[in-house]
Parts: sequence; structure tokens; C-alpha cells
Amino acid sequence: QVQLVESGGGLVQPGGSLRLSCVASGSIVSVNAMGWYRQAPGKERDVVAMFTSGGSTNYADSVKGRFTISRDNAKNTVYLQMNSLKPEDTAVYYCNAAGYYRDGYLPRWYDYWGQGTQVTVSS
Repeated sequence: QVQLVESGGGLVQPGGSLRLSCVASGSIVSVNAMGWYRQAPGKERDVVAMFTSGGSTNYADSVKGRFTISRDNAKNTVYLQMNSLKPEDTAVYYCNAAGYYRDGYLPRWYDYWGQGTQVTVSS
């Protein structure tokens, strides 16, 4: 099927930067949508930045101008460059990808989550 592996989280001071990476691997036929969500303690999981299946790029209002999502289609990889980090950005960041994978001779839809990577912004 499909596996998502995230990396790049850690502890950073306010105003600092981090870069997250997410690699999708497996019997992938297509990656139709891919991006990042985050979940802070006691809160719901919310979208941070996404490449949608319609070809657009969406950002949460709280990260516009600070975060940039990019992708390497050849590597099925998506990145999240996070600048000017604030304590309120502290959360577990999850990668999500959706598309088709090869199941024998048939393409099947997948919609998977990575295991999450912790981002902590604190002095």
C-alpha cells in the first residue's frame, strides 16, 4: 500500500525556523492531494497547508506569510518550511496524502496519515 514518513520536527526558540519533510512510498499510482495538519494538546487536528486535488495551495490564516509548502513530485515528497515560529505553533504535525495505489491490476484510493512529528516552540 502506501507509507508516509515525516521528519524535521524538534525544539526551536520563538522566531526560529524548521523544515518538515514527508515522503510517500509504496505502490503509488498518483498523489492527488498532500499536505500538513497539526494538533495541539486538547485541540482538534486542523489543516496547516495543503496541495489540493484541484491543483491549488491552501494555507491556514494563522500561518500565511510565515509557512511555505513545496513538493518534489518525482520523489512523492512534500516539505513545510516554517519561519518566524511562535509558541502557538507548538503541536504534533501530521502529513496527509491521498490518491491511488496499485492493488494487483487495480488502482485503489488511499487517504493516509503519517505518524506525526512534534514541533515545540519555546524559549
